[in-house]
Amino acid sequence: MSNIDRQTLLSDAAPMAGSQFQQFQPMDVESQQPEPTPSIFKQSSHPVALIFHFLFRTGALVVYLLANFFTSSFVLTFVIAMLLLAFDFWTVKNVTGRLLVGLRWWNEVQEDGTNVWVFESRDQTRIPNGVDSRMFWYSLYATPIVWLFFALIAIIRFNFQWLLIVGVAIVLSGANLMGYMKCDKDAKQKWSGLAASAFGSNSGILGMLGGNLVGRMFNRG
Repeated sequence: MSNIDRQTLLSDAAPMAGSQFQQFQPMDVESQQPEPTPSIFKQSSHPVALIFHFLFRTGALVVYLLANFFTSSFVLTFVIAMLLLAFDFWTVKNVTGRLLVGLRWWNEVQEDGTNVWVFESRDQTRIPNGVDSRMFWYSLYATPIVWLFFALIAIIRFNFQWLLIVGVAIVLSGANLMGYMKCDKDAKQKWSGLAASAFGSNSGILGMLGGNLVGRMFNRG
């Protein structure tokens, strides 16, 4: 084969090899990486309320656990802890429960001295944010359990003065837990009652229409 023929074959093969090489392009690895999951506060419908829902109770726990490293005065620790627990009780009872799950409760004392539970609930057609609801109920159940654990430790170590703080924390967090459990149960009963009454009224209307239709058919016959 002559030199001219070899050069012709190489010149014909070069574009083909180049076209095949261009088909294999490097993959964009960054575009295929999954997007980072947004934080809980970005997913929340009420991030400020969610922050305050955890702020005071977490502060009370921090004061209880770390106060001895900063002061030897139990009175100062007790006062700060009581203020944080009171703020947490009021905030959860009146603000965060209404915003995060659409529930609110309170207790009224009647003239005869009896206590009456009063409940408010959102419209059942309005579904609360899933993140807000989970964070609210998880913390509501977990807080009394954590304080009960600290109560057990205080009893084992005979730290009865610290048991005063733990006792108040258990009472306040337990009151909120019980109140919201009753409120949630009352809201579900109201919704089921409304659904049952709506179904009953609709079935009654359908029954009347069906009876009239059957009566007309027999009358015509």
